[in-house]
Amino acid sequence: MNQQSYDVVVIGTGPGGEGAAMQAAKLGKTVATVDKYESIGGGCTHWGTIPSKALRYSIFQLTNIANSKLFRDAGISPNLSFPELRRSAASVIEKQVNMRMSFYERNGVPVYRGIARFVDHNTIEVEDEFGGRRQLKAGAFVIATGSRPFRPDDINFKHPKVYDSDTILGLDHTPRSIAIYGAGVIGCEYASMFRNLGVKTNLINTRSKLLEFLDDEIIDALSYHLRDCGVLIQHNELYESVEPCDDGVIVHMKSGKQIKSDILFWAAGRSGNTEDLNLQNLEIQPNHRGQIEVNSDFQTSKPNVYAVGDVIGVPSLASAAYVQGRYAAHHLVEGHCERAMIQDIPTGIYTSPEISSLGKTERELTAAEIPYEVGHSMFKSLARAQITGRTAGMLKILFHRETLQVLGIHCFGANASEIIHIGQAIMSQPGEQNTLNYFVNSTFNYPTMAEAYRVAALNGLNRLF
Repeated sequence: MNQQSYDVVVIGTGPGGEGAAMQAAKLGKTVATVDKYESIGGGCTHWGTIPSKALRYSIFQLTNIANSKLFRDAGISPNLSFPELRRSAASVIEKQVNMRMSFYERNGVPVYRGIARFVDHNTIEVEDEFGGRRQLKAGAFVIATGSRPFRPDDINFKHPKVYDSDTILGLDHTPRSIAIYGAGVIGCEYASMFRNLGVKTNLINTRSKLLEFLDDEIIDALSYHLRDCGVLIQHNELYESVEPCDDGVIVHMKSGKQIKSDILFWAAGRSGNTEDLNLQNLEIQPNHRGQIEVNSDFQTSKPNVYAVGDVIGVPSLASAAYVQGRYAAHHLVEGHCERAMIQDIPTGIYTSPEISSLGKTERELTAAEIPYEVGHSMFKSLARAQITGRTAGMLKILFHRETLQVLGIHCFGANASEIIHIGQAIMSQPGEQNTLNYFVNSTFNYPTMAEAYRVAALNGLNRLF
């Protein structure tokens, strides 16, 4: 059997795998990667982050035109179907794949196509699509195989009216109605998109609140905005059964409710892609969702085998996966790594409007008995938001009442995922450099959305006196 040896072998070419492979190569190690798909990039590039955000932007452009008085007066009324909007992502995906492939080529990292299975803690076997096999030996491995939608056995996902996040982008029409089961990040993002297309949208939440990890005020703002747009949200509901029909899908709830819609989008949980890895040969046991347990340095129970990204569970962010991969590679080469790299990672949630947050919530600060104060900036008062017409939302800064240290930043509104990084830069500063005074004493371009930091900081200081 053909056999090659490397210092490091990375399984998966999504953000986590790319981060690990590039970092290890930069540190002078011989590196190889393995991916089961023909094109690199993982779920993030092909059926997750990139295509869904490209679709979101297309919908945003469409609704802007549809709601514009200028276009209405000119008699322009765009009417694009879901698949037509979806096509806008194709060119973006191609560019991303070509760009990322160039990273591997420039750094001398070969990409083996096939399914990787562990033989022992220093060897994997790669089986290609033609049944050919080769072995790769290495001193260390990084598992970055990602995740996929969790599919309960009692739901027929082969039915043409039943979708999940891997298949929804293949929808060949714009439905009149949709039931989204699961109100996590993916469920909320798609609820925003479908409602903006004018689709009657039912968002079924198995919990009592949307996105409970967020600050309560942001949760309330999101709930209000979704309902104001016409999304019907139902909390504390669990399904009893799913009944696909010729003309739609009926979701039978344990509460006795029945929700019928043209299609069902299942968005309740994800499973780690570990079933093909033969982890039993390493005595590594994934949990019931196929996720791998790791320590604080991303090592599995076998110290030379690391795991990063969605395959280890939360936070399930492409940005987090990439830095986890870099951290793991640095740790396996040097034996240590700067922990600041993997701390204080902002969330980015692409609802309409966006949500982004960093640091502590009010709920956490109250539980920890930390004396804090709040500074607000409502976007409806910002000149830039008034000019663009995107006035929904706010910026919220939580800070220590005595030291003025910034403890948390929460943003809901246009460009929230970009705006958060200004606060991130200040929160990462040591000691007295991380205080509210930076925002008070700095000059922000006018009119900009970034000006919200100065407004929120002054609002917060006013609460102290």
